[in-house]
Amino acid sequence: MLRVGDKAPPFALVDQHGKNVSLKRFANRKVLVYFYPKADTPGCTEQSCLLSGISKKIGRTAVVGISPDAPAKQLKFDMKYDLGFPLLADETHSVAKAYKVWKKKSMYGREYMGIERSAFLIDGKGKILCAWYKISPKDTPKFLLEALGK
Repeated sequence: MLRVGDKAPPFALVDQHGKNVSLKRFANRKVLVYFYPKADTPGCTEQSCLLSGISKKIGRTAVVGISPDAPAKQLKFDMKYDLGFPLLADETHSVAKAYKVWKKKSMYGREYMGIERSAFLIDGKGKILCAWYKISPKDTPKFLLEALGK
């Protein structure tokens, strides 16, 4: 697992509008990178909408969501809820693996690989300030605000 003080793994993925977004884009400002299992599902919708709802309270801190969904699905999700921040498509799971959130999961006795809902607050120099593995949708905005002293 990644820890506070670790260098955040770099990434460059396509967002919901087909544009490349990299961690370098957020140099000199904080960014919350959160991983969610699947766009437009109840927990992921709650988490994303709550984060969108605190956008005016977090100042210059950016928010970026990452899931295995294709850009077209991310766009539909963004348009449905007017989220207003980049949703990145990690279809090969390479970024999820780098952040140690691609895990073996089980549901109804079936095992499969998937995203462990997690969030990382990264400073403007690429260092991890906070790492929240297995975070709940409701706690994501709460923990972010607390970490920012808001």
